[in-house]
Amino acid sequence: MREFIFRLFGRGRRPPDSDGDARPDGGTVTKEQTVGRSRLRDALDSDLLGSLPFWLPPALLIGLFVYGAIGWNVVISLTDWSGLGQPDYSSLSFAMYEEMLSDPTFWTATQNTFVLLIAFTVVTLLLGLLMAILVDQNIRFENTFRTIYLLPMSLSFVVTAIFWAWMYNPEIGLINVALRSVGLDFLAYAWLSDPRFSLAAVIFALMWQFSGYCMVVYLAGLRAIPTEQYEAARTDGASTIRMYRRVIIPQLRASTTSAAVVLMVFALKAFDFLFVLFGPTPGPSTDILSVMMFREAFRATNWAYGSAIATVLFLMALGVIGPYLYLQYSRGDL
Repeated sequence: MREFIFRLFGRGRRPPDSDGDARPDGGTVTKEQTVGRSRLRDALDSDLLGSLPFWLPPALLIGLFVYGAIGWNVVISLTDWSGLGQPDYSSLSFAMYEEMLSDPTFWTATQNTFVLLIAFTVVTLLLGLLMAILVDQNIRFENTFRTIYLLPMSLSFVVTAIFWAWMYNPEIGLINVALRSVGLDFLAYAWLSDPRFSLAAVIFALMWQFSGYCMVVYLAGLRAIPTEQYEAARTDGASTIRMYRRVIIPQLRASTTSAAVVLMVFALKAFDFLFVLFGPTPGPSTDILSVMMFREAFRATNWAYGSAIATVLFLMALGVIGPYLYLQYSRGDL
């Protein structure tokens, strides 16, 4: 195709002189025409055109099915569509957002979402850091421990939820059975049905699943720190706690940032975990925005309201990913 265009526009002819090129019909080609053809040849020879078949199809598919779907969801949230018939796009308004802001259930679900997001991320980061420091002490069977700690990360939310639903069972669950076996019957609660402990039980289960991932991220960061810094800190008389607090942990900022972003994204995606544990109506203590969105859209057939909640979730995810991408861009990593 490019060779045809080159031949069509006179590729291979002699360079123009100061007055222009001669044409077969006796005319001349102006400098402007020659420069235009040269630019066209450069454009056709560029890497951008050569890579076009590789990036354009996936870019079009992503633009249609991801960003197009997000845009359509925002438009749906501005209608009063109930999921039946065709949406009426003639009168768009923010009525669903006004209804959402006056809905106590929305604010309860938002509060639970933020508690899950922050508590799960902070506790999991701390546990992963502690595990990484312990594994980094040249212990025996290090590879075995790393595999065991990382194994829960390979499980899906559904499998993890089923496993912990059995663990939290008030009668035959391993937790209450172990407590009763050592005489601590007064600590055997109905962990999932008691509003005082249900959200904490969810956070603990998710922490169990993702602490191994944080351990691996932190362990890679610890192994990247030169051993000379450890030796210098010990030579200066710093204790182990002071060395980690003043020298080692501040250098794990990049590991903390990347792990925190991944954890917060998974916290926003915890719909299937809570849905398996509690169903579409988990109650005020464990209701989060993603479950509420499903309930409004698929159970109450209020698609416009569900789309408004989905838009809020998208903005929350953007608030997590956006600053991280900007930070990476400012560092030159993107």
